[in-house]
Amino acid sequence: MRCAIAAVLVCLASLAGAHDGHHDEWFKSLTSSGGAPCCDGSDALKIEDPHWDVSGQHYRVRLEGKWIEVPPEAVVRRPNIVGVALVWPYVENGELKIRCFLPGSGA
Repeated sequence: MRCAIAAVLVCLASLAGAHDGHHDEWFKSLTSSGGAPCCDGSDALKIEDPHWDVSGQHYRVRLEGKWIEVPPEAVVRRPNIVGVALVWPYVENGELKIRCFLPGSGA
């Protein structure tokens, strides 16, 4: 189990982070609609099309080859000034979960 978690974290870390140094204060101000802060000092992951989608008001993202439903309380309800969709994943009890998700500006 530890190897699987480590593999997920290594793969996630290998993706390009979203912080570009120009929007640090904006990133720090982001919270989910449930009120949880999104940026805890770790980078968000950029999610390019077609690795996220929406059906009605329900989002999902594709991470590590699996579609993961975004909990409604994890959705960030602010304008996306960087354009690309962003996700803040974490691992809990060996399961990949979503802390925050900011849809791309085309959503």
